[in-house]
Amino acid sequence: MDIVFINGLEVDTVIGVYDWERGIRQCLTLDLQLGWDIRPSAVGDELALTLDYAAISARIQQFADASDFQLVETFAERLAALLMAEFSIAWLRLRVTKPGAVPAARGGVGVEIERGCR
Repeated sequence: MDIVFINGLEVDTVIGVYDWERGIRQCLTLDLQLGWDIRPSAVGDELALTLDYAAISARIQQFADASDFQLVETFAERLAALLMAEFSIAWLRLRVTKPGAVPAARGGVGVEIERGCR
């Protein structure tokens, strides 16, 4: 299996458990690894046979715009399920980082999940 990746995708969303977080949008940084066989698309140089980074990134932004979760864990789980269903992805690894949630954690905090069969 090959890996198609999108790293450092920033999206704004409502996320957090504290009252002050419920009324603002915060930035999350996403890193994705998506399992896909790129050979068919490479043979004919056809975008339709591979994962379209732009389409996936746009769908993630739409998801984030409509989201209103308290937990990063919920955001990650629901996004993974959506991407797998809508883009027929058999396996993915998703890392969601919430910068600034713990000021001493300069690289941010968050979760990394892996779903599907590799």
